[in-house]
Amino acid sequence: MTAARPPEPSSGETPHSPKSCHHELAEMLTAAELLCSKRGRQLTALRRRVLELIAEQDHPVGAYELIDRLTGERGRTAPPTVYRTLEFLQAEGLVHRIESLNAFVACPHPDRPHATQFFICKTCGATAELHDQQVAATISEHAARSGFTVDRQVVEVTGRCTACQGASAGSSAHARA
Repeated sequence: MTAARPPEPSSGETPHSPKSCHHELAEMLTAAELLCSKRGRQLTALRRRVLELIAEQDHPVGAYELIDRLTGERGRTAPPTVYRTLEFLQAEGLVHRIESLNAFVACPHPDRPHATQFFICKTCGATAELHDQQVAATISEHAARSGFTVDRQVVEVTGRCTACQGASAGSSAHARA
């Protein structure tokens, strides 16, 4: 995840996924602080740490996983504290909630609102964020024709990532031998 603003992906582009590279993580956290400051909001130490814990992972992170990590670092951490922190991060666009998993991923583009699609591997949990404007436009068009008002768009697609497909194919070939 980088702080730089990449061009908005079009249909068929490679989805974005969180990266744990220390340099990119530091840039992302600095960008988050600047964005919050610009909006008159404060990225407190706890908010920053929760964002960091989420961004470090290559899979969506649930609230109780965060509570366990924070408790290990800081002592007892109450669930309402973590939930309020997640609500803040989500409201500021710094994280997305993966509805089907009740878990969170860091957003690579918190500086602008966007419709989001996710590819979620049902085997390993890896999640990739995609911003396909054609998908978003199709949903908006169908909603308008139906008289439906869209508050936000999040599309979640489950399947298996390339790595898990390869592992499965290797296991199947080995089992047949």
